[in-house]
Amino acid sequence: MNIEDVISEYVQLKRAGRNFKGLSPFSNEKTPSFIVSPEKQIWHDFSSGRGGDMFTFIQEVEGLDFKGALDMLARRAGVDLDQFKSTGSNTNAQFKNRALETLELAAKFYQRQLAANKPALEYLIKDRKFSKKTLLDWRLGYSPNTGQALSGFLTKHGYESDEMKRAGVATERYSRLSDMFRGRVMVPLCNAQGSVIGFTARLLEDDPNAPKYINTPQTIVYDKGRNVFGLHMAKEAIRKTGFVVVVEGNMDVIASHQAGIANVVASAGTAMTENHLRELKRFTGDIRLCFDADRAGVAATERMIPVAQKVEVNLKIVTILGAKDPDELIQKDLSAWEKAIEQAVYAPDWLIEHYKKEVDLSSAQGKRIFTDVLLATIRRLRDPVEQEHYLKKIAEITHTSLEAVQSKLISKPAEPEVRQKKPKVEPKAIDRAAVEFQRLQDHFLAMTLMQPKLRSLLDDCHPEFFTDGPRREVLKFLKEHPDFSGDPKLSVQLQAAGDYVKILILQFEELYADLPVPELEEIAQKLKHRQIDRYVKIQNQKLTQAIGAASTEEQRVELIKKANKLNELIK
Repeated sequence: MNIEDVISEYVQLKRAGRNFKGLSPFSNEKTPSFIVSPEKQIWHDFSSGRGGDMFTFIQEVEGLDFKGALDMLARRAGVDLDQFKSTGSNTNAQFKNRALETLELAAKFYQRQLAANKPALEYLIKDRKFSKKTLLDWRLGYSPNTGQALSGFLTKHGYESDEMKRAGVATERYSRLSDMFRGRVMVPLCNAQGSVIGFTARLLEDDPNAPKYINTPQTIVYDKGRNVFGLHMAKEAIRKTGFVVVVEGNMDVIASHQAGIANVVASAGTAMTENHLRELKRFTGDIRLCFDADRAGVAATERMIPVAQKVEVNLKIVTILGAKDPDELIQKDLSAWEKAIEQAVYAPDWLIEHYKKEVDLSSAQGKRIFTDVLLATIRRLRDPVEQEHYLKKIAEITHTSLEAVQSKLISKPAEPEVRQKKPKVEPKAIDRAAVEFQRLQDHFLAMTLMQPKLRSLLDDCHPEFFTDGPRREVLKFLKEHPDFSGDPKLSVQLQAAGDYVKILILQFEELYADLPVPELEEIAQKLKHRQIDRYVKIQNQKLTQAIGAASTEEQRVELIKKANKLNELIK
């Protein structure tokens, strides 16, 4: 399997000499800067500074860890990894694969039933105002109200009752197999790769004795505490916009996508959980929550604030006015929905404004309730500068001294958190300054690696000016071998830097190979100065925060000395 074949499924590639070029899937660039090298079997995105082999691309674009990427690529290549697993895990994998096949066939069955059911079609097209394209894109369907329509269909196709029950589409009623869903509009639930793993079913005819919505029960492939509805359709838009909007209802998601706002997902009919946030964090650290404006929605929003702080994502709150939910707002005024998303408020600020309206801040009791609620959130803020900012704000709003608020904060420590095993892949939110710093290093190292006449520029470059890892490995090698002019790929010492060296070579070939040495030197000098300047600014920012959090005068003095040394560097 060639890297260009894998990536071309996500990016439209065009031949550019020995390489392929296309628009970055990670940004909204208009000029192609995404390069794929068939010769080196690597890719590099100049707009975001990311790069690697086909496995790292799948990890980035699909939000998977290495094992997940390996499984996906193996399936595409027709390789059965189950043959290399133990008997127990092999059996479990077979159950999962069979369940996914059952659910895929069930989705197709429901789609055909929708086409033949006029009331269900009218509900979706006239009441919900969904287009036929939307019905097809989201694979919406209908489950007949006969009781055995789906189970009979699956039986004819060779599926056994245990397999149907394992997939969550059938159950035992009165000692006989019966369909799980009957007389309902069917909305497939998919994993991040687009495979059907379950369903949300909406009652077509209102019945006071039956719930309006029901979901597939927990199964071997569906975990309601982890599945994010619409992520397979939204992930590209999330990567490009840099944030995701989380709403309550599946229909809200579909309506927003149809209106052209595609970075919207939901929690698939269950309360938002820590695992949902971790799943979204694979794609972005900017999460904007838009729950209904009723009391339950406000309570759910409030519950998510400490969870978001624990997961370390930036949680903002979207407030909608003049409608009960996003779907209704979109039908009334799409621009109002867009504006609400743009004006999302950082969660602690939203919480302060909400409780300012809820309690009587002129009374002692109101002040106590207000501070109790807010301090429970402020305690979990990890940055001391941010924490102090909100303590001052609470003191100002309640007309109380900062000392009194700080005393209350200390007197009621936060409850100890239960330690949980972290997932293997937990990428951080994008730090634009850090990305720019790394890009400067990459361009500078690419030039000094491929042009020996520029190596003298490295003489006064300290390792701390470079990000730890392969960048420092390359720097160390070049300083130890200033006259090296062989093939970097063949150097045993450079092999520790792995694909990073290939990326540097690709960068040089694409951007600098045709430039004369004097011009290269001028560009390299500027890159070096910008890199050191960026390094100093980042370190100064860290020192400023540390000085503000220092508990003793001695610590402050020592930190200020370090800051002064940094300032000398920039001069």
